[in-house]
Amino acid sequence: MLQRYFYRESIVAVPDWIWFIFIFAFGCCVGSFLNVVIYRLPRDKSLISPGSACPACGERIHFYDNIPLLSWLLLRARCRHCKAPISARYFIIELLTASVFLGLFILYFRTDLLPDMRAFPAGGWLIYLVHIILLAAFIAASAIDLEHWVIPLSICWLVTGAGLVASTIGSYIIHPSLIHAYWLLPNSSADTGALATGAAIGLVISLLLVVTGLIKRSYESDGGKSKIQNLSHDSQDPNSEMDGSNNSKQPQFNHRLESCKEIIFLLPIIICSVLALWIGRRIIPEQLQNNYNFSLQHPVIAGLLGSLWGYFVGCAIVWVVRILGTLAFGKEAMGLGDVHLMGAAGAVIGPYLVVIAFFIAPFFGLAWAVSQMFFKKIRQIPYGPFLSLAVFVVMILHDLIRHYIGFMFYR
Repeated sequence: MLQRYFYRESIVAVPDWIWFIFIFAFGCCVGSFLNVVIYRLPRDKSLISPGSACPACGERIHFYDNIPLLSWLLLRARCRHCKAPISARYFIIELLTASVFLGLFILYFRTDLLPDMRAFPAGGWLIYLVHIILLAAFIAASAIDLEHWVIPLSICWLVTGAGLVASTIGSYIIHPSLIHAYWLLPNSSADTGALATGAAIGLVISLLLVVTGLIKRSYESDGGKSKIQNLSHDSQDPNSEMDGSNNSKQPQFNHRLESCKEIIFLLPIIICSVLALWIGRRIIPEQLQNNYNFSLQHPVIAGLLGSLWGYFVGCAIVWVVRILGTLAFGKEAMGLGDVHLMGAAGAVIGPYLVVIAFFIAPFFGLAWAVSQMFFKKIRQIPYGPFLSLAVFVVMILHDLIRHYIGFMFYR
């Protein structure tokens, strides 16, 4: 039935080639902005002003020299004024973003590879919109992570906010039964909704305890600044651990002690979520305990709490590995930037897919690490790009994963 509905609603008056050109051009423009984000955000510069200028000579870049893809080719990758080379990253990011946007559009709305996806005019645009926001943000975060070994938290918060909003308003655009049946957006049951509510309350309590100074931030220097306030360092930053010239300037930490601080921070979240689940099972009517009934009768609440639960699951699975790895080896394991990155992904794609993505990511990381050890003898790697790539893979394999999990748990 859904496939017949899909094909019937997919008939759009606009020819496909116009859609493709528009989506590709739009992706190029977004990619051009991502280049601004990649360059300026780690350097604490405004994304709005001043206008684009050559980093070498400072000369303002005119609009005709700032056309995505074309200007880089026409200028032969050099500044018009000082002839300084323009990094190939600008061209690559624009082309990659445009290709991802167009590829996802074709995959969702012009093939039957994902028959669970609703048609574009019937509400599928919301799914597509929130997904390209996630992918564009993760492209920027990955590029920054590869260059600076940091993940800006503002990028993660943007994606998290987009996921919460889309899941909350989703039932007004797509029928709740379809959202629930085909995992189009994160959705909660009464139990996971209670867990998410309790975890949110616990998070507020933990943040208040940090603000009042009753508990300490992890990896906080003597100056009172934590390295995760604006930028979260990825795990195994070679610039901080291998560069002898900077090593004396880096604060020295007892990593196991810092992990204990993080455990203390997480305790209110764990306690409040368990307590909320216990209370919820006693006050929520039994007929609403079923996931499907709760989703249909309270679609807005189910969407919001489902996205929130996906966020906490995404954060939790990375944070647990980070803490256990640090306690076991006495050295900071995965970065807190990875925690926020997977939390943001969970808010968009939901708890099941984000967990699967986490276990797919090591295969990409291992392949890259082996190649780097063979060619460059580099052991340290930023993990954010591989998490991002794994999230993209599970988005493509969404239908297969949903059917497999349904077969495993509901046969």
